[in-house]
Parts: sequence; structure tokens; C-alpha cells
Amino acid sequence: MASQSQGIQQLLQAEKRAAEKVAEARKRKNRRLKQAKEEAQEEIEQYRLQREKEFKAKEAAALGSHGSCTTEVEKETQVKMSAIQGNFQKNREEVLNNLLMFVYDIKPEIHVNYRING
Repeated sequence: MASQSQGIQQLLQAEKRAAEKVAEARKRKNRRLKQAKEEAQEEIEQYRLQREKEFKAKEAAALGSHGSCTTEVEKETQVKMSAIQGNFQKNREEVLNNLLMFVYDIKPEIHVNYRING
């Protein structure tokens, strides 16, 4: 009987050691999973930053060319406005004189459709 209880004790100890090894293996597995998840998150963040950097560079290139187009259009507009102002100043007196001449030069006439009833 003593050998039987000793055998049971050995089995219980072996079962306990096996349970400890399984628990330790689960802990290692959980640590590896957590570490892999952290590494994946870090890699994702690096990839996101790289893509964002590329996007910013492309955006800056596109806006840079757009900005130069805007500057070009503004310059052309200023040139055209200067030409219009110059024409205005050059022709102002002549236009005013013609307008006043038409206003002051009144020739009273009877309209062709007017009937004199008499």
C-alpha cells in the first residue's frame, strides 16, 4: 500500500510539473503574441509615416506647380489691367467730348409717324 501511495504521489507531482510547464508555455506564447503584435503595430506606424511623407511630397509638388500657375495668371491679369487703365486714360477726354457733343447738339424734328390733325 505504501508503494501504491508513493506511486500516486509521484503521479500527482508529475501532473503538477506538467501543469506548471503548460502554464509557463502559455505565458511564453502570450508574451510572444504580445511582442509580435507590438512589432506589427510599430511596422504599421512606420509604413503609415512613410506613405504620409510620400503623399506630402506629391502634394507639395502638385501645389507648387499650381502655385506657379496662380502667380502666372496674376501677372497676366496685372498686365491686362494696366493696359485697360492706359487706354482709359488715353481715350477719356475724347469719349467725354463726343458724349457731350451728342447731348448738347439737339436738332428738333417732328417724328415721321406724327400726324397733324386739323
